[in-house]
Amino acid sequence: MDSVTPTQAASPTMVVVPEESEQAGVSPLAAALERVGDRWSFLLVETLLDGSRRFNELIEQMPGLAPNILTDRLRRLERDGILRATPYSKRPPRMEYALTADGRDLAGALRLLADWGARRSPAGTELHDPIRHASCGTPLEARWYCPTCAIAVSDHDAAENRAV
Repeated sequence: MDSVTPTQAASPTMVVVPEESEQAGVSPLAAALERVGDRWSFLLVETLLDGSRRFNELIEQMPGLAPNILTDRLRRLERDGILRATPYSKRPPRMEYALTADGRDLAGALRLLADWGARRSPAGTELHDPIRHASCGTPLEARWYCPTCAIAVSDHDAAENRAV
């Protein structure tokens, strides 16, 4: 814990800044969630999977999302390199939004999260059906895979070798 002198403790404007070692300890998941860790950002990425969309199209496809929240998420995801905005009108300025390569990579992780949710949701709705193999109909499972060795890797082996 940081040491605080009595004078510092009495100061109402004092800001405690984490030590460098605390900042370095942020997990990869925490770093990812810092970039896109809210419901609307995830759903926005999902909506853009089928291709680029204009603002009004996004509002129509995402019921319950207020325009000011959509604007905020679009700006943040563009700033973080998840999507790109391309102007299609100068007066008034209008944009079309599409996923970048980073956004498409994120979409793969979101598919896994959606499949996890489908496996744990109430049965009886086709929207909650897990992703299945087209040839045999068996629900698919995600696995770690090493392209160099051409083998599936267990979670234990993947965790053991995580770069720090």
